[in-house]
Amino acid sequence: MRRLMLLRHAKTERAVPGERDRDRKLMKRGRSDAPVIGAYMAHHGLTPDLALVSPAKRAQETWALVASAFAKPPRTVSDERIYNASPEALIAVIGEARKAHTLLLIGHNPGLQDLATQLIAAGDVDMREQLKEKLPTSGLVVIDLPVDDWALLHPHAGRLERFVSPRLIAAATE
Repeated sequence: MRRLMLLRHAKTERAVPGERDRDRKLMKRGRSDAPVIGAYMAHHGLTPDLALVSPAKRAQETWALVASAFAKPPRTVSDERIYNASPEALIAVIGEARKAHTLLLIGHNPGLQDLATQLIAAGDVDMREQLKEKLPTSGLVVIDLPVDDWALLHPHAGRLERFVSPRLIAAATE
């Protein structure tokens, strides 16, 4: 059994003229949302063995804020192939993470949302419908997969274990 966690980067500033997309930084809300997800993950034992992170500044900043919630930050690899990747490209990246049983991928939409909807075949129907509609910034998708090797990952293999975002966490605690 393997666990894949997909985390969309936190809320980002709009690009300014002449700025590269990959250089966009988190805005104030993003800097406050990312630690909420990190605290949630740490509190619920959602600790990855490995975090694969897009090299985009917003993904790197998101991971730094999330990782600070863990007593011992997980091993991290920045991977150029995650930046604005398709689901197929993401599956190829994941397939190389042989030793990690719990893997966290931090990247971008639409690739992450498309990957999640392709992989999930079971789990809470309402959560699945919410995920199909939108994977918000700082949204975390946790998918359990009955495979022993990431290279065996294929569509419709997973069960949605949970789908949370800072807003859903706030609504649940009101």
